[in-house]
Amino acid sequence: MCYIVTIQLSSNKEVPMVENLPLPDLTKAEFDILRIIWKSEKLSVREVHDQIIATHNWAYSTTKTMMDRMTSKQLLTRGKYHGVFLYRPLISRPKGFARFIQFFADRVLELDYGEVVALFSRSKALDTEEIKELERLLVDDMEDRHDTS
Repeated sequence: MCYIVTIQLSSNKEVPMVENLPLPDLTKAEFDILRIIWKSEKLSVREVHDQIIATHNWAYSTTKTMMDRMTSKQLLTRGKYHGVFLYRPLISRPKGFARFIQFFADRVLELDYGEVVALFSRSKALDTEEIKELERLLVDDMEDRHDTS
């Protein structure tokens, strides 16, 4: 079951991250944009573009289009702050990482999710709380997939 939520921001309202939505299917480009925004919490298209140009040789308009599509997919939200549109993530870092971990665990490494999550405990990509959230998301998603089978 998927819930569509319409979010409209005024100039000073903060929108919390969206809970209870299924794990998103992210492209590598979407994940790269999210990784940039997670570090700063909210950024303009220009700020994201200036960072992503190192890995993706995109025109500014491509970055803007990607971020607008991510807003439509409820991965980002956009608000006007002092006359500038800033984008914020609507999903947590663990939620963004979860699909990639599922893919690598199942298809690349052929490992159990727990073994792949354990690799994060030795890295600085996620903190302790984020690792716990990631484990919970993977367990919940696996249970949801078994319930629908």
